[in-house]
Amino acid sequence: MADFDITSKERDGMGPHGTNVGLLRVLGPAHVWALGVGIVLVGEYMGWNFGVAKGGAYAALIACWFAGILYTCVAMIDSEVTSTVAAAGGQYTQAKHIIGPLMAFNVGLYLVFAYTMLEAGNAWTVGYLVQTVAGMAGHSGLSDKPFIVLSILFLAWLNYRGVLATLTFNLVITAVAFISIVILFAMTVGNHGEFSLQHADLMSGQAALPYGWLGVLAAMHFGLWYYLGIEGTTQAAEEVRSPARALPFGTLAGIMTLIIAATLTWWVCVGLMPWEYLGISGVPLFDAARMSGSQFLVVLLGIGTLFATLASANGCINDASRAWFAMGRDRYLPGWFGAVHPTYRTPYRSIIFLVPIACLFATQLPLDQLVTFSILSGLLEYTFMPLNMILFRRKWPLDTIKRGYEHPFHPLPALVLLALCAVTFFAVFLGYGTQLVAMIVFYIVVSLWFHFWRYRFVNRGAQFTMPWPRPKGY
Repeated sequence: MADFDITSKERDGMGPHGTNVGLLRVLGPAHVWALGVGIVLVGEYMGWNFGVAKGGAYAALIACWFAGILYTCVAMIDSEVTSTVAAAGGQYTQAKHIIGPLMAFNVGLYLVFAYTMLEAGNAWTVGYLVQTVAGMAGHSGLSDKPFIVLSILFLAWLNYRGVLATLTFNLVITAVAFISIVILFAMTVGNHGEFSLQHADLMSGQAALPYGWLGVLAAMHFGLWYYLGIEGTTQAAEEVRSPARALPFGTLAGIMTLIIAATLTWWVCVGLMPWEYLGISGVPLFDAARMSGSQFLVVLLGIGTLFATLASANGCINDASRAWFAMGRDRYLPGWFGAVHPTYRTPYRSIIFLVPIACLFATQLPLDQLVTFSILSGLLEYTFMPLNMILFRRKWPLDTIKRGYEHPFHPLPALVLLALCAVTFFAVFLGYGTQLVAMIVFYIVVSLWFHFWRYRFVNRGAQFTMPWPRPKGY
């Protein structure tokens, strides 16, 4: 498809607002897939299983599939809007063009907090994995904090040096992590002696749904963790060679990959571990490999867990820095953050600024709190998306501007997404009501700060940069 949404100035390496140095367009569909799946695949390796503790194994499966529907709606909506609004910032930039400044500011913060908390959770898992392996080797008592900080510093350095190397690295390690899940499934499915799964014994009687349908509702909270971050593909919009082709292809292929990986993960883990243990496991796939009795699987899933967490943290640094950079470029934040490195063509100041924040959260909060804060910020962002999509179609109908992708059945995906978000908010409130209220209060306070103070510094000329006709009705 033609790159109808890219100006000649951007093709020549200029920024979309007339800056001398812009981000570099070097990525293809495979990199977009690696960014989306790479961020999310760690959800199969850790975090999703807390939903088992909330409602049992079947509750986690139902939550997995309902969350899959939610994220399929997210992927379709993002594929249409972002293939048309091809600029860094993703949903922040969409909100800026379609709804207005206050919504854009909040959505930008949702993105940064969701990705930074997820990055911190990934670094925590790296430290936990190193600590566990060291304990298995007889070196118990090893501190995990140095490994947490080192992993964040290494990935920040990689992001600093260039997006092509960063996402090519993600492509390789994400593929290895996904193949590891497939191999684990292939070696445990069916009746293979010591590798056989025990679903009938582990899920009989009350173990099937120990808390009834209320447990299913509570499990929806962690059902999102299977897919949280797939919307991060939108952050690559200003760095792909062909946004109209690469963004829809990479995003939709990514959500299909994740649904397959999530279902395989659930099947293996609930067949090898009692739900009481699975619900508190720090690294369930790695534990499943250990319980299979195969040393090969232990090594493979240890590598897969490490690669999945590194890929996710790597993608989170990429996405959080792009959202922060886009807000700085438009003066929603200090313009200092809107700088692009003259050699590496990366938003280097935004990358560096977010490093100590991620390190602080990773070393001071437990994993379930990090997961919850990331989910809450993501959930607030998903709640905005139905309104964004409906207004986008209303202001610019299909026959007024070209789109790289047109999602079907509008407005059904938007309405389904809104309904599932409402259900998930209630599910989060059941288990983490204090954190939910605290985060909403925080976003109200910063909204007031933006309205009464920061908005005076916003670059009003950068509010609308797409070469579109006047919105319908204006």
